[in-house]
Amino acid sequence: MENKDSQKCPATPDASQMKEKEKELQELLKMRLSKIKHKIMVMSGKGGVGKTTVTINIASMLNSLGYKVGILDADIHGPNIPKMLGIRDKGMLSSSEGIEPFEGAKNLKVVSVAFLLKSDDDAVIWRGPLKHSLIQQFLSEVNWGELDFLLIDLPPGTGDEPLSVIQTLDNVDGSIVVTTPQEVALLDSRKSVTFSKKIGSNVLGIVENMSGFVCPECGCEINLFKKGGGKKAAEELDVDFLGQIPIEKKVVDAGDEGIPFVAQFPDLPTSRAFKGIVEKIIEKVS
Repeated sequence: MENKDSQKCPATPDASQMKEKEKELQELLKMRLSKIKHKIMVMSGKGGVGKTTVTINIASMLNSLGYKVGILDADIHGPNIPKMLGIRDKGMLSSSEGIEPFEGAKNLKVVSVAFLLKSDDDAVIWRGPLKHSLIQQFLSEVNWGELDFLLIDLPPGTGDEPLSVIQTLDNVDGSIVVTTPQEVALLDSRKSVTFSKKIGSNVLGIVENMSGFVCPECGCEINLFKKGGGKKAAEELDVDFLGQIPIEKKVVDAGDEGIPFVAQFPDLPTSRAFKGIVEKIIEKVS
């Protein structure tokens, strides 16, 4: 009978090799991030408040002003950025420089887990460690190149993904919190502000989306979800209020068509509202 002591143990990674690999990853991450001037998280306390719509229109407005912009779709379980930019059927390729992001209109760079799924109906069923690993890979191995702004579209709430982004990026410029005016949305958005403060991230401000609706027939304003709650919450939480975005049917249509609203209708009041918000963001990070 063979002696137990003579049996070979399964190969295990050498501790020094693991440390070396981690060191290489950190150096790669540092190199990638050094080329990105401003990193901004877009958050919401709950779903359905239009966070992704706000993200793509802010990105498009920055792009139209001549800035180099990238979007990291960190909403792993509900990645809608590609759909709303009309690049749903595209993918990412590898090169000698790493993973290449997909470039949309005006060289807007986009990375999303949606590019890795075979079907829009596929569900991503992952626990925290896998999600953290993917976000780290998107930030360190993607060849973002020189960017003025990287917008990180986070899933609703204050769970794994926001924590992973903060742990991976040690110099985020801050977060934009998107809410609607009604009380239940404001309740959750306040948690996003508190979350950002607790983890030491600057809150750039609150955006009140779906703030009032102007009837196309009579021109009267109807406050479907109330109005002014976002501004009031900003005052109470001692953070800046970035602006109000009214309900606009064309915004919905633009998202379904895959063309940002501000790119299609730059002269409409809603686009001017987005421009005002973007100007405040630029001023704050500068």
